Amino acid sequence: MNEMLLLRHGETEWSRDGRHTGRTDLPLTEKGEDQTRALARLAKGRSFDLVLVSPALRARRTADLAGITEYEVDPDLWEWDYGGYEGITTPTIRETRPGWYLWRDGVPPGDADHPGESVEEVGARADRVIARARGAEGGVALVAHGHFLRVLCARWLGLPPRDGRLFRLDTGTYSRLGFEHGEPVVLTWNALA
Repeated sequence: MNEMLLLRHGETEWSRDGRHTGRTDLPLTEKGEDQTRALARLAKGRSFDLVLVSPALRARRTADLAGITEYEVDPDLWEWDYGGYEGITTPTIRETRPGWYLWRDGVPPGDADHPGESVEEVGARADRVIARARGAEGGVALVAHGHFLRVLCARWLGLPPRDGRLFRLDTGTYSRLGFEHGEPVVLTWNALA
């Protein structure tokens, strides 16, 4: 692998409103669709040896609108499972858990569809994706979600999964991971197309 292009899906109603959106499958808003169409210039004329996309509708639609039409859906790219905090905003959570911070405090279990996940479990999924990417000959593209991609970046750099907190990532943005003198680095982060 020589470079990994990361695309965060475009805006959804919940991402716009700051609601934790893990496994709830929401469509892109009109703005989200426009954001992802802008990403098309990044994929145009490029070939990728491996393209992995989250199973979520918002990620698959982002890939399609960005002009990435041939890809493998990989469940390891799902967003962090927020358990009992699925669909809830941080200010609402802090009404009953003052000072709560996802990266430090985690999430409580939810229902059968949202059992919840620790940051270490998200990190284990990111490690599997990185191992697959490193096995590719050339370029790799991933289309996924904000918190997952932040954890993936931390793991790419050899940091603990919770250090994903250091890498803010907005909807409809792209990032690039690669190498400098054979060592993993961030080439571009949280950029607009």
